[in-house]
Amino acid sequence: MTTSDRVLERLTRLHPKKIDLSLGRMERLLARLGHPERDLPPVVHVAGTNGKGSTVAYLRAIAEAAGLRVHAYTSPHLVRFAERIRLAGELIGEDALTALLEECERANGEAPITFFEVTTAAALLAFARTPADLVLLEVGLGGRLDATNVVTMPRLCVITPVDLDHRDFLGETIAAIAAEKAGILKPDVPAVVGPQTAEALAVICDRADDLDAPLIVAGADFTARPVEDGFLFTGAGLTDWRLPLPALAGPHQIANAASAVAAALLLDLPEAAIEIGIAKAEWPARLQRLTRGPLPALLPGGELWLDGGHNPHAARALAEALAAMTARDGRPLALVTGLLSTKDAAGYFGAFAALHPPVVAVTIPGEDAARPAVEVAEAAAGAGLAAEVADNIEAAVARAAALAGQGARVMICGSLYLAGRVLADNG
Repeated sequence: MTTSDRVLERLTRLHPKKIDLSLGRMERLLARLGHPERDLPPVVHVAGTNGKGSTVAYLRAIAEAAGLRVHAYTSPHLVRFAERIRLAGELIGEDALTALLEECERANGEAPITFFEVTTAAALLAFARTPADLVLLEVGLGGRLDATNVVTMPRLCVITPVDLDHRDFLGETIAAIAAEKAGILKPDVPAVVGPQTAEALAVICDRADDLDAPLIVAGADFTARPVEDGFLFTGAGLTDWRLPLPALAGPHQIANAASAVAAALLLDLPEAAIEIGIAKAEWPARLQRLTRGPLPALLPGGELWLDGGHNPHAARALAEALAAMTARDGRPLALVTGLLSTKDAAGYFGAFAALHPPVVAVTIPGEDAARPAVEVAEAAAGAGLAAEVADNIEAAVARAAALAGQGARVMICGSLYLAGRVLADNG
């Protein structure tokens, strides 16, 4: 355990007995820290259900290709907490992280505060003290009452696709969740809006109208059309601008990349940097192929992939990508899946019904909120999929490969927490 891990463990004990989404605790702590949120480089604030991290990854790659120094705050981490905070292009160092966390701990005292709130305060403190040209700030949960929403005047907002997730906190309908996401909009601050359902878009537009916030909307103000080896972007005065294939795999990444392009153009970033960034962005556990380590070695002649999408919308995007892969090369498919107990297991597996992959269920190691493997398998069976359980990830991969057969493509999926464990253990 690192020194920063020990501080994080202490901070976790301050978590309120009842979670209530509120900015009060955050505002109190930031006041004690001297309001670092008021002394940041220009901020791009990104909310949405799916695609936030990918969109941030594209924007970071674009801005860095343009020569900018970029801070980035994302969550959750996969292996190490330091992955969440990137200072001027580099992951925060252990000593700096520990010092910031201890400073926030002293300022907060024994007052109740959530893990995400206090670590967001640490990130804002780091961003205020380290020179940079841009801050990419990803919402943790919702938007309106998220800890990141203490930034009152961002340079730009982005809302990626909105769908059902975290319903116990954000609401039971698309409209209710969209209202929470639209809470990041600010008066007169432009916002790029990725592809949305009609229900979500109506809510976002109403909120923007109330604030006089200009919207740049996918499908109306900009479009992206896939072509061989890339996609055509139209918008901001550009017609059928040919851009390279996004670095991140999957058809859905064209939409994420297009939103990043629209945002980059609003930030006046050069077209050459946009082209470079789209082709070079990196974001682990988003349709990531694993080629080295003990797990891929279990599939001689096959392929092992990893994806952290954890809700029905993400599952539909993953299923679409897998269907395209299967159509292209005919490899048999199997899933290794672990889910949190808070997630819609039936909706998740329903997305794969047309593909009929066998499922090997696992309990996510080390996660108190992990859904037991038996329950994961039952949910898969309820969606019409053949399912069984395995005791651990290695056994699950080996069994999935055997079930699919020669040349199998095995997809480990269902949770970013599972993905983090795979990346940590696979070396």
